[in-house]
Amino acid sequence: MKIIIAPDSFKESMGAKEVALIMEKGVKRVFPEAEIIKMPMADGGEGTVESLVEVRRGKIIRKKVTSPLGKKIYAYFGILEDEITAVVEMAQASGLSLVPPRERNPLSTTSYGTGELIKEALDRGCRKIIVGIGGSATVDGGAGMAQALGAKLLDKRGKEVSFGGGSLGKIVDINMEKFDARIADIEVIVASDVDNPLCGSEGAAKVYGPQKGATPEMVDILNRNLAHFARMIKKFLGKEVADTPGAGAAGGLGAGLIAFLGAKLEPGIDRMIDASNLEEKLKGADLVISGEGRIDEQTAYGKTPMGVAERAKKENIPVILIGGEIRIGGKVLYEKGVDALISSVDRVSSLSEVMRNSRRALMDASERAMRLVKIGCLLR
Repeated sequence: MKIIIAPDSFKESMGAKEVALIMEKGVKRVFPEAEIIKMPMADGGEGTVESLVEVRRGKIIRKKVTSPLGKKIYAYFGILEDEITAVVEMAQASGLSLVPPRERNPLSTTSYGTGELIKEALDRGCRKIIVGIGGSATVDGGAGMAQALGAKLLDKRGKEVSFGGGSLGKIVDINMEKFDARIADIEVIVASDVDNPLCGSEGAAKVYGPQKGATPEMVDILNRNLAHFARMIKKFLGKEVADTPGAGAAGGLGAGLIAFLGAKLEPGIDRMIDASNLEEKLKGADLVISGEGRIDEQTAYGKTPMGVAERAKKENIPVILIGGEIRIGGKVLYEKGVDALISSVDRVSSLSEVMRNSRRALMDASERAMRLVKIGCLLR
């Protein structure tokens, strides 16, 4: 029996790589001779670099970069086995988790560190860069990222503006004379499932600003400043980003990547699945197991487990999803190609107890799933 194990992370508990390993142990309790291929997955957000490096036999590159607060930290990105494709995860250098709650202020936080990771990838000879842009701490429209690559964002005195979305309104000129010329010869793909525009009621500031620490007053300032930045981009770069779907992703980093790097925005899970070569691994498989920490309505409409299930169904391979918490009726998922849905929580417990026992519970749930599969085999 050939089994593909392709889960996402169980957020705040286990990364996708650990989830896949634990699922494998549960499967082996019932089918010790099974051929198991572990493919930890991600959708462009948390865990994207580790997942792709794992399945594509790449390597992790560590680099000292600028944090959202302007401090020096170590972050990492991945280079895949072809040696020319880099995977950059914005959250590594410019993520919200890097900023203590009391210091979250998108008027001053910067995406500069993400630009530094991209520059390091260029220095190492990469010609294709996949950027995952979930979990950002910034609402600077990708200005910091562009500055790290050599763009000069100048105020009326000809001085570079300071970091953060609060300074975007001061920009009167964008000077590209020292912008990294290598950008023109590479392919940049943004993995994102967000289609928000840069500005307006559904834009980066209004929708995502509050979760990054913005007060209502800050949201208004950021929205105006992003609109001004979009006008400057149109004037000096000839790119229209204000209303472009996806430009508002990651505090407007989507807009910056489109404008300065010529990036293409693609659905996160589709891009990650393509990059992982999942379809090739599915050939000849008898069963696929996927899952994530919470299975809910979002799962049904485009998150990692559903993307995996859809690819498996094209090959007529049955799919089991295992989740720590299930907040959706099975019917919706069954109609979309999932064959069985199993919760790893097997008793009434407090949240702290569930988190404490999550590894044991996941292994037990994987074993339960396989025992049901074994019964099915006997009934044939």
